[in-house]
Amino acid sequence: MGLSRLLYRTYERRLAAALPADRAPRHVGVIIDGNRRWARASGADAAHGHRAGADKIAEFVGWCEDVGVEVVTVWLLSTDNLNRPARELAELFQIIEATVIDLAATGRWRVHPVGALDLLPDSTARVLKEAADTTSEVDGLVVNLAVGYGGRREIADALRSLLAERAAQGATLEQLAETLEVEHIAEHLYTKGQPDPDLLIRASGEQRLSGFLLWQSAHSEFYFCEALWPDFRRVDFLRALRAYADRGRRFGA
Repeated sequence: MGLSRLLYRTYERRLAAALPADRAPRHVGVIIDGNRRWARASGADAAHGHRAGADKIAEFVGWCEDVGVEVVTVWLLSTDNLNRPARELAELFQIIEATVIDLAATGRWRVHPVGALDLLPDSTARVLKEAADTTSEVDGLVVNLAVGYGGRREIADALRSLLAERAAQGATLEQLAETLEVEHIAEHLYTKGQPDPDLLIRASGEQRLSGFLLWQSAHSEFYFCEALWPDFRRVDFLRALRAYADRGRRFGA
């Protein structure tokens, strides 16, 4: 083992050992940004970057599992990304499908799709639904896979679902307006029944959420990492956990 690798391993172990066990986040969200830039830097096409990024996902989920995280939300594809060139999208959907199948095949995690599946190709939507079905009884960490996801779209879908539910119960719009509470909308989000994210991580150096978990992130802590997603290391994850543990959460106060 080279000296630099040895030093890295030592630093990583010290970081892990210094993390307080009672300060681990329950729910971590991650924006896997930078795949295309990573590919361009190496003179490869976008698909190469997307494959490298996809290969990192199971590793990241494993890191989360190791520290006791209960829910991980991974943003694979936004609604805005659906406007990319058709060829790139076709390759990306194939990569996403393979990734979903591999995650489900581990038998360790419960896969839960979050996003507008009706906007996706039939094959991609089917793979996501089948992964959710086959892992529904797994007693392990929940992996939300955000594909065709947009924060504004999620809130619109939640309101649409709420209105349909109340209409089926015979309620009028006036009655809904009089009784509507924040919790009623939360009960119709893609992540209903789950804790809101404690920590949101974005790779690639960009410092914005781009609508990721727009409703759920009201009290989340944010961590922005310079590394492009395919280069994201366990030490980067541990640094994010350290930053999270060092913060005094005031939940909007």
